[in-house]
Amino acid sequence: VEWLKQDGEPVSEGEVILIIETDKVSIEVESPGTGVLAGITAKPGDVVPIATTIAYILKPGEASPQGVAPAQPPASAATTTVPVEASRVDATPLARNVAAATGVELSEVAGTGPRGRVTRADVEAALSTVPAPVVFDGKVNATPAARRLAREEEIDLLGISGSGPGGRIQAADVLAYQPPAPAAAPITPEPAAASAAAEIIPLAGMRRTIAERMLASYQSIPHITFTVRVDMTRFNAVRADLNAHAEKQGAGRISATALLVRLVASTLTRHPQLNSSLKGEEIHVHRAVNIGVAVALKSGLIVPVVKGADRKGIATIAVEVDDLAERARQGKLLPADVNEGTFTISNLGPFGVEQFTALINPPQSGILAVGSTQLEALPDAAGNVRAVPVMRITLSADHRIVDGAVAAYFISDLRTVLENPALALW
Repeated sequence: VEWLKQDGEPVSEGEVILIIETDKVSIEVESPGTGVLAGITAKPGDVVPIATTIAYILKPGEASPQGVAPAQPPASAATTTVPVEASRVDATPLARNVAAATGVELSEVAGTGPRGRVTRADVEAALSTVPAPVVFDGKVNATPAARRLAREEEIDLLGISGSGPGGRIQAADVLAYQPPAPAAAPITPEPAAASAAAEIIPLAGMRRTIAERMLASYQSIPHITFTVRVDMTRFNAVRADLNAHAEKQGAGRISATALLVRLVASTLTRHPQLNSSLKGEEIHVHRAVNIGVAVALKSGLIVPVVKGADRKGIATIAVEVDDLAERARQGKLLPADVNEGTFTISNLGPFGVEQFTALINPPQSGILAVGSTQLEALPDAAGNVRAVPVMRITLSADHRIVDGAVAAYFISDLRTVLENPALALW
């Protein structure tokens, strides 16, 4: 995604030198050693196979194994080295590394160590007083999530004040940023012959990952779909009772999605074929029930995973679902947060969508599409018509793994559990 250091620049062990994106999450990569960065072969936007060498960390004057000599440091690189005066300051090696990486003048830091020695804590304390944004070598001090949001929204990070350590710009700072109103300009009519050009958006990053996976799902998986209507009366009542209890306990509210995760996980334990994957010539039936929850972002869709959902209480699941969704929107998910899913729930009810069909997330064997809850007129056992909250759910199953009768049995069982949540305890 981005190099934070360039050819010929000095780097310290543990210093973040580049950002990569994999499995739809961004990761900061730290330098494995101290030396000079040289021989960069991958540029932003490149897709690089795992185990490919993309640069070297060399000792001063050392040539790389492929004969790539370190480039001359750019003029701005001098600002990242420790000044001569700083070399005479009594400071710990870790304090020097942190100061070099963040541009802090050691001579201006008050030491609290033995005999006034400057420690890492002293440097970090000095950073907290630095006005934001902090710029090193022309780079704004910002998190990967903040950089991604800024690119998507076309916002200049130089105009944002950071709230993180040392003035580092966080994703929340970008979301809260209000650009100044542009000065009014005279309106000039466009020439009659001019035509609006199409906006060109590269198919890259998260969008490319989504495109590849959905194409593979659509082309290689024979989908079979089933839709049922669910009377949500008792579901809503149970959720209201849970939230009343949560309020008394001072705990967070239980979302409809969290309760869905718990009830779907409970049902999957009785229908293991819907909790399996086809890998080559083998069907892998998973013992763990890991529920992926689709989260919509401005740049696409991501599916963080609630692991072991069948063994967790509803309060734990509620906290985890809220945390995963929030970190997904802030771009702070880790690879472990989106891996090992065995079944997915896609809930578009909050968007007012009544019913839809979702594509299976390979290599899983099923996905549940959840629509909004609407009042409908239905007859009761006595034949009296009453208004009932009804939700439509649609199961998409991989027909190579799951027969129609098996899928129908699962969604019928799930409807029974959603209409009588207490049966999850059976």
